[in-house]
Amino acid sequence: TQRDALASVAGDVIYNTTNDVPEYYDGTSWQSMQGADILIDYLVIAAGGGGGSDSSSSGRYGGGGGGAGGYRTTYGTSGGGASAEDRLFITLGSSYTVTIGAGGSGGSYASPPADAGSQGSNSVFSTITSTGGGGGAGSFTANTTGGSGGGGAQGSSSGAAGTANQGYSGGVMNGADNNGGGGGAGEAGNTDGNKQGGDGVASTITGSSVTRAGGGGGSSVGIGGAGGGGTGANPGGAGTVNTGSGGGASANNQSGGGGNGGAGVVILRYPNNLTIALAGGASSAGGETAVGQEKYIQIETSGTVSFA
Repeated sequence: TQRDALASVAGDVIYNTTNDVPEYYDGTSWQSMQGADILIDYLVIAAGGGGGSDSSSSGRYGGGGGGAGGYRTTYGTSGGGASAEDRLFITLGSSYTVTIGAGGSGGSYASPPADAGSQGSNSVFSTITSTGGGGGAGSFTANTTGGSGGGGAQGSSSGAAGTANQGYSGGVMNGADNNGGGGGAGEAGNTDGNKQGGDGVASTITGSSVTRAGGGGGSSVGIGGAGGGGTGANPGGAGTVNTGSGGGASANNQSGGGGNGGAGVVILRYPNNLTIALAGGASSAGGETAVGQEKYIQIETSGTVSFA
């Protein structure tokens, strides 16, 4: 609006802060001086880890909560307390890979070697990779590190570590009924109390504030972290899909397994004069959505994207 209100003559040059490109006036309209390259914003969240379970004969240990997937963004705070990353240059007409990580599986209550939750898968956009969340510990099997770490339990009482600039560590085990909550993108497991998953991080990349990537709750009956973390229950609650949240642990008995981690997501935001094309299986439930002079798209399955 400010640009178009100028009394311009051919040869005038400005820097367009809406599209983040230098532009010149050709006597009729404004033309980009950036060539084919443009800058876009992204939010890339990996899948959450699965919650741990109890496969002991005594049925009194329970599991730790799954950690949230790694959280990287140019639009606000990244995971692990990191600052926003630099926006990404893309070339019009070029194809870019998008991988949506699958959530880790919850631990089995019937199988001691598999009673820990498994790690979530990575999510990727172009050169940006976010690390899958760590699985919560079981009664016999250790938790795993990840974007955010899995919570502790009998198999490993310490909370597993998160990845720098992506997420926080899981919470420690504080007794048989106080297994650690999974780490979230915004805080460590157990920050808000024993068994509670760490909270995720809020972003306004879609035009409104939405919190994602919460850690799963530990057993017994730990609350999942804000942003979609599964509740520690019997069986453990699943992390919310397309938020990268961790699965909740199963309670301290043998009648239910841990919850699965939530799948990851990739959200892109770019000038509204561009159009995105999805291919190779990539899909979005809502398509492109306008936000002022920009628009965004939430990609929920893997494939490729290009801009024109």
